Amino acid sequence: MHLIKDENGNVIPHGGEHHHHEHEHCGSCNSDCQGSCTDEVVALLNYMLSHNEHHAEELDQMAENLEKLGMSDAAKSVKEGVADFKKGNMRLGLALTLVKEHLKEA
Repeated sequence: MHLIKDENGNVIPHGGEHHHHEHEHCGSCNSDCQGSCTDEVVALLNYMLSHNEHHAEELDQMAENLEKLGMSDAAKSVKEGVADFKKGNMRLGLALTLVKEHLKEA
């Protein structure tokens, strides 16, 4: 188990199982719950960004291990996957920035 912190420094426990479904209700929000939904969106984006960055680091290490084992083709494929993770993380980071900008305007 590794620890991930949200934007306020609170530890978010994270184990082998993924429980992102608990956030699904936010998609059905109406104007009455906008504040709590936007807080949840910011927290979830922060969490996912950190979560994905951690997995990219783990995958980088895996690619190095595959290289050492003489499996350079598999290592190359993992490295390409890491590059995709990083591109996705850039988009999540941009989305998070945009959400925060919208909240400032509200």
